[in-house]
Amino acid sequence: MTLRRLSGDPAQAEQWCGQLGQSLGASSTGLPRLLLLLAGTDTAAVPGISAAGSTPAARRQTAAADAELLLLGPRRPRPHALPPLPAGVSPALISHVVVQQLALEPLVVDLGVPVAPAVPHLRCGGGPARCLSGGAAMEPERVQRLLALGRRWGERLAAQGAPVVLAECVPGGTTTAQALLQGLGVEAAGLVSGSLRQPAHGLKGQLVAQGLAAAGLGPDPPPQAVLAAVGDPMQALAAGLLLGALRGGQPLLLAGGSQMAAVLALALALAPPPQRPQLLARAAIGTTAWVAGEASSDLGLLLERIGGRWGQPPLAFASGLRFTPCSAPELLAYEQGYVKEGVGAGGLALLWELSGRSPLQLAQACDRACAGLRS
Repeated sequence: MTLRRLSGDPAQAEQWCGQLGQSLGASSTGLPRLLLLLAGTDTAAVPGISAAGSTPAARRQTAAADAELLLLGPRRPRPHALPPLPAGVSPALISHVVVQQLALEPLVVDLGVPVAPAVPHLRCGGGPARCLSGGAAMEPERVQRLLALGRRWGERLAAQGAPVVLAECVPGGTTTAQALLQGLGVEAAGLVSGSLRQPAHGLKGQLVAQGLAAAGLGPDPPPQAVLAAVGDPMQALAAGLLLGALRGGQPLLLAGGSQMAAVLALALALAPPPQRPQLLARAAIGTTAWVAGEASSDLGLLLERIGGRWGQPPLAFASGLRFTPCSAPELLAYEQGYVKEGVGAGGLALLWELSGRSPLQLAQACDRACAGLRS
């Protein structure tokens, strides 16, 4: 395997990988349960904040288009076209290839997106969060409902005895991730990645400062208050689900980069102190090599600071997937920094390697799938 441990105890990392890899050779009832959490935030409409769609209008249907590509694949008709990107193709293509080859069955959950996907999904009500710059992104009651719902789902998934994989699609979500982390006491400025080739650190920092100042949270605020002030719906449900799933004893994979680091930080802040070591042993972040190696952000340092805040560095890995041997220009754009992560691509590529397959095989399969997308 060429996956790389970015953070966390080596012995725990080995045990976690072994347990998750074993599940991939199990029967269909033992395979990981994959949830794709879709959410929206009006933060995505701020010009220059995101490249998950070239314009604010295009970003309104990004989540719907990505969910349809994940479930339907590149060769079947999809009701919502992929939004135009500066270069490259959605990482949902990578996720689709892995899901098909590993026979996973994604559950798509709409937590409030501007345009609903035209594929089977659960809808949990509520629209996109308000722009975080106002310091009142979500009603506190909504936050509590989502946290409670996540806990109930996590408990049910734990009872099934299979690992849980969480993926997300939230345009504008790296900015809410930075805001949540800073509100929780983690200095994240300049460390959080983003969909732009060069993350908009200045703009992100300005919005985060405005939002936290407008919220007037004071020192050491409750995590629920920070979430309501500057977060998004995905973060609330995902953190609740992590805490609810702990009792199952199975690995929990947060498939993503900075946004999943913020989810884990939120879960740590919400967890009673005696429960935190268990959470840090069971939950791990799985991201792409493009996020892990990005010169203009620093996921490793971000994880180190999360570890410093809660006493132990989180488990985190980077997949070995690279697109240098590919012929599709849309995939080569990943190597140039135009696309990095999303829709669980990094974590699912990690599952691919833990199943005994090589990153080269995945790159070749993505090359073939990309040709189907153009046909």
